Amino acid sequence: MRLRLIAAAGFTAVALLTLTACNDDGSDTAAGSSAAGSQSAAPAPATSSAAPANSASASSAASSTAPAAGGSVPSPNAAQTAGLLAGLKAINPALGTDQAKAVSAARNVCQEIKAGKDMATVTSNAAQRFSGGSVNLTPDDGIAIVAAIKVSFCM
Repeated sequence: MRLRLIAAAGFTAVALLTLTACNDDGSDTAAGSSAAGSQSAAPAPATSSAAPANSASASSAASSTAPAAGGSVPSPNAAQTAGLLAGLKAINPALGTDQAKAVSAARNVCQEIKAGKDMATVTSNAAQRFSGGSVNLTPDDGIAIVAAIKVSFCM
């Protein structure tokens, strides 16, 4: 029951952020003034750049199980990051306090998903990656974290 509530809240937050991000590049305004010239240039900058992950913030478990997380999993854009953090905070408010650490750990989880690891391993590793300090996560939290990562940017 708790997991469904958390997942629903995370999915709703991500859906709202995704829908509101559709007009962030200003293409509607630019298309109205110059339809032919602005359509080809507007989408490229938003998706082509990937910010490097802060390797110092990655946990030792994350770095040992997925050392090349940046290889095929790009960093989420601003809207995706906001959705990810909202989903993580719905699971446990402390999970979204360090954005760089959360994004780095989420990219590592996504790397495991894309590599085809079994979901039991992925969810267990997710709970370990996001645990630490005052954050103690359950196996159900690991499942919810993986769901939040999948819905926010790891599709």
